[in-house]
Amino acid sequence: MSGAAAAAPVLSLRGITKSYRTGDVVTPVLHGIDLEVQPGEYVALMGASGSGKSTLMNLMGLLDRCDAGELRLQGRDVSRLDAAEQAQLRNQAIGFVFQSFNLLKRMSVAENVALPLIYAGVGRLRARERAQALLQAVGLGTLAQRMPSQLSGGQQQRVAIARALANEAPLLLADEPTGNLDTQTTAEVLAILDRLNREQGLTIVLVTHEPDVALHARRLVRLTDGRVSYDGPPGGDPAVAMVQRSAA
Repeated sequence: MSGAAAAAPVLSLRGITKSYRTGDVVTPVLHGIDLEVQPGEYVALMGASGSGKSTLMNLMGLLDRCDAGELRLQGRDVSRLDAAEQAQLRNQAIGFVFQSFNLLKRMSVAENVALPLIYAGVGRLRARERAQALLQAVGLGTLAQRMPSQLSGGQQQRVAIARALANEAPLLLADEPTGNLDTQTTAEVLAILDRLNREQGLTIVLVTHEPDVALHARRLVRLTDGRVSYDGPPGGDPAVAMVQRSAA
């Protein structure tokens, strides 16, 4: 890999626009978003309801398509890929963690973690071994054969994180990953994300509406009415700074 390719942003968005149509009504959501996420960054994405942050996350994760603009993933223009190409790239390059965990209820914890590997064509034995190692890394090695319904919310989210890491994707997208968790469990999940970013250099983009969660990131991007209204250190955002001062 050349030096130029190695230095390419993990994500690069140029002039991204997105609208939704309901009958004859067109609702603009994103207006010319320009944004880059470099390798190893930990970015919090914030904004009020309706600001466009979930839409932007879906575009970053190749779960939706922009109307105009260019989206590059590790230097590759992915804006015009067809559905099959996008699905393959999602499996290879992006790990997802959702607020609702999205674990398959009829599969064991280990089977849930191994699923992305199976989709990628990895042999079942190797997939099971990898799943067990990942569960061990998030502190759930002894619970591999349990069903998701037998776990607490925090444990299920740790399973979801392990699953997101299965294919060693360079980018982790976390959409309100602590939204359904209590304070202590939130701290445990955030500690795992902190460690992954700090020790393994994993690039993380985390959507949150909680200023105290955003403080775990190194960079904050705030959306207002579909536009970037702030991009900088979390402490430079007034709402986050207020929480930071009160916690000091």
